[in-house]
Amino acid sequence: MTEVSEPKNQASDLEQAKKEVERLTEELNEHAHRYYVLDAPIISDAEYDRMHRKLEELELLFPSLARPDSPTQRVGGPPLDHFEKVKHRLPMLSLANAMNKEELIEFDKRLKRQLDLPENEILEYIVEPKIDGIAISLTYEEGTFMVGATRGDGVNGEDITSNLRTLETIPLSLRKGERPIPPIFEVRGEAYMPKDGFEAFNRKLLDNGDKPFANPRNATAGSLKQLDPKNTAKRPLAAFIYAPGYMEGVEFATHWDFLQSLREWGFSIPAFNQKCQGAEEVLLRYDEILDKRNTLNYEIDGMVVKLNDYALQEKVGAISKSPRWAIAFKFPPQQETTKILDIDVQVGRTGKLTPVAHLEPVLVGGVTVSRATLHNQDEIDKKDVRIGDTVLIQRAGDVIPEVVMSIKEKRPEGAVPFLLPEACPVCGGETERVKDEADTYCTSIDCPAKIKAALQHFVSRKAMNIDGLGKKLIEQLVDAEIVKHIPDLYTITDDDWRSLERMGEKSIVNLKNSLDKSKDTTLARFLFGLGIRHVGERTAQILASEFRSLDALYEATTFELEAINDIGPIVAYSVHHFFSQEKNKAVLQALLDLGLNPAPPQSIEDNEDLAGREFFDGKTCVLTGTLTEMTRDQAKQQILMRGGKVSGSVSKKTDFLIAGAAAGSKLAKAESLGVTVLTEAQFQEMLKGNQLSL
Repeated sequence: MTEVSEPKNQASDLEQAKKEVERLTEELNEHAHRYYVLDAPIISDAEYDRMHRKLEELELLFPSLARPDSPTQRVGGPPLDHFEKVKHRLPMLSLANAMNKEELIEFDKRLKRQLDLPENEILEYIVEPKIDGIAISLTYEEGTFMVGATRGDGVNGEDITSNLRTLETIPLSLRKGERPIPPIFEVRGEAYMPKDGFEAFNRKLLDNGDKPFANPRNATAGSLKQLDPKNTAKRPLAAFIYAPGYMEGVEFATHWDFLQSLREWGFSIPAFNQKCQGAEEVLLRYDEILDKRNTLNYEIDGMVVKLNDYALQEKVGAISKSPRWAIAFKFPPQQETTKILDIDVQVGRTGKLTPVAHLEPVLVGGVTVSRATLHNQDEIDKKDVRIGDTVLIQRAGDVIPEVVMSIKEKRPEGAVPFLLPEACPVCGGETERVKDEADTYCTSIDCPAKIKAALQHFVSRKAMNIDGLGKKLIEQLVDAEIVKHIPDLYTITDDDWRSLERMGEKSIVNLKNSLDKSKDTTLARFLFGLGIRHVGERTAQILASEFRSLDALYEATTFELEAINDIGPIVAYSVHHFFSQEKNKAVLQALLDLGLNPAPPQSIEDNEDLAGREFFDGKTCVLTGTLTEMTRDQAKQQILMRGGKVSGSVSKKTDFLIAGAAAGSKLAKAESLGVTVLTEAQFQEMLKGNQLSL
């Protein structure tokens, strides 16, 4: 048992108080780690409380002695007005899913193909339970917890440091272990609410007459969004850590080594982590974890399978949103039966008609479900779903509710087949179903259901980037019939603006400036903003590069479109169909008449005499770190314009690594391979055509 001794002459003996504060802080942190992380306490709760109170008293007498990692500092500070944005130093990627064992086996085969390995090669994987919580990022500097953030969109998250400090399973300072503590160390994990804590928390809400949360994940999300950390501290949250982020001064050969170091440094990691030799052993582990699913004190919705070797991870790399070296192997969704009370039809941004079943509310996988998608007419016909039917429903991927099947033995007399309407339920316009496609669409360009969402898409950041024109303002413009078509955005009068709620003169000036500025845009942004079905940001860039004008797209045949790399028959049909319709041509011409100038991308041929071309033409470049003079995208464009290539990873084939501030592992690898490293200043000089002695 630890004795708490009072320092002599406490009020005056600062040195003695300092020693006592340090001792209590370290011992309390050790006991908290044993209690919350290891589940192996060696003192009673009462003794822990006595030590905690003693530390509070000393820190009250000597405020300057309170350490950042003191357990008394977990909750503090005034409530926030809002959460600040945090840019992740490395993107927080999501995982691709395997929904069955065949897809897991294909994942294993695909990795072997990418690594140029024989089919009988055994790859080593790490298998972890997939926690159903909220993704978080934690950054430590010199061993002290400094920043905690949400995943957000993977590039930018929200700073929730003060809330995450309240979680006892998150160490405020890293414990010393065999491996030295790195100067900068970011880890990723999942905040969650244990099942027993969730049940107790919901009971308390009900006792107070408040609405309970539907499931632990929702409760976790709501708890982390509290602007006052004192409220978060009252909620039973915990966190598991499972992945590395940006780090300096430390390297790991394998993911298993990383996990062991996490445990050493005081983090809580998921139970049942295990090495597996090959896909067959992974499948065995899947069955074991699935059997334990309902016995765990936290929600899991599958397991995560990762290549253990970090060198192999780097070799296979990642696609835009997910790594190639990991996959989420999802558990079968939980199912329930209920009754269909009605079916209505929703109309989306592209005009797609989606039938939605209204259900008798039922709890599925911890979530109360009262609506479920029926997808399209083919699905309705195949499943023979009718109003009044008793149906089996599931949360597809444990997320989206859908109707699995109708139980015909329980069908009421008189139930008739459901057919999608021939007229749009929103505007009354004609509907059509494109050949060889399952979906039905409203063809009216004036449909209010389409125009609001279409406008939101058109003005969005990756499209026309019209700052200040948000969802609520667009709804006002459409509801007031000021805007009926996209071109109407550019003909709004000052009086029209003034007629809207909370619209001052300064706001009107700013919006008009944003609209005027948007007229000088790129062809790729313009095409993306039109909301053509199947045309995302990348496809819009391809179309802009290949055709370079709207006139060329008007004349393009489906055969010419399909001949382009990455343009398949579905996209080709959609693009051709869009540009062949006279009503769409009329809208585009109206925009051009109003002064919109969608410029084609510059080609290499346009830049024969561009300064610095001789340095980059045919060269492979890699960008790393933070650039101050331009964004990474802008730097990439400068290289491409000069005939160079931009890669995401460093190899022996890399000619230049352009290293901005806080360059990490790519810089170290480039140096080890003898790749020429350019500072941002050197890069800028070469872009100007200035010869450097490298």
